[in-house]
Amino acid sequence: MTTLVVVGAGAIGCHVGGALAASGAKVIFVARSQRAADLDAPGLVISDLEGRHDVITAGQLTVVATPAEAAARITGPIVILLAVKGGATLEAAATLGAAFPPGTPVISLQNGVDNVARIAAAAPALAPLAGMVPFNVVLTGGEGAPLTAHRATSGALILQDDAATRALLPAFEKAGLAATLSADMVAVQWGKLLLNLNNPVNALSGLTLIEELRDRDYRRVLAALQDEALAALKRAGLRPAKIGAAPPALIPTILRLPTWAFTRIAAGMLAMDPTARSSMADDLSAGRITEIDDLCGAVVRLSLAQGMTAPLNRAMVRLVGEAKTLTAPQMLAALGLTR
Repeated sequence: MTTLVVVGAGAIGCHVGGALAASGAKVIFVARSQRAADLDAPGLVISDLEGRHDVITAGQLTVVATPAEAAARITGPIVILLAVKGGATLEAAATLGAAFPPGTPVISLQNGVDNVARIAAAAPALAPLAGMVPFNVVLTGGEGAPLTAHRATSGALILQDDAATRALLPAFEKAGLAATLSADMVAVQWGKLLLNLNNPVNALSGLTLIEELRDRDYRRVLAALQDEALAALKRAGLRPAKIGAAPPALIPTILRLPTWAFTRIAAGMLAMDPTARSSMADDLSAGRITEIDDLCGAVVRLSLAQGMTAPLNRAMVRLVGEAKTLTAPQMLAALGLTR
């Protein structure tokens, strides 16, 4: 049996790894400090919008502090599921490269478009593969209470088509994790990044995702950020994949609709747990480094490479750095957008 090593026991790592463990897959979590203690004590609950509620006791979980400890416990095939934030990829990949055999597959379940290249640079002997997680996970509990990793939105994982990922599909299906394969993960990752440009908007709004998306002015900010990204992608000759129900080029138009029309046409976009917030909102609240450089920063870098500027995405990087809650009119004004 293949052993799945989950590196990055945050919301995504806990949900995906926990779902796999609950289904009987052999899973090892690499986690440090408080998160390791949380997993080692009360255990983990996996839940979702459809009513799933799997309780995984601490005795059913294998948790170690380092990749080297994980590698020492394994005989047989290994696949690593990397779920750290983008800014931690280089360090994590370097430790993985030192611990695991050459050719070990590393599936990036991270936001952004740069992490596969980062893994390859830091651990050239490993085999990095792109992945895309479309859903939001809310992680609650800990510090004495069971951790709950609740999938708050829907969607199927998309993994780079490879022998390693093809072999894993039955395990993901058994775990209740819908997954498909793609030969063009660059398009998939850019398609997801366009949607993830809402993360900083939501984080700075101080609202839940539903509350923020019901505000037309916040949606106008997101549409403007997406317009910049789409212009750079077009000049670069890149076509982002359709991740949701609407083609990427049409999403800014839908976002700018009056709210009464938006809520009808884009009802699927609002089908989520009412408490859900973006992961960036959680990071700002906890004082952690955010993924803004992997989102708006990536748009700025692509634009510069094409001889263009992306002033709105650049400004959003600055605003997230300032970490001040902004009303929709304040956010529009900060970006130089008129109401």
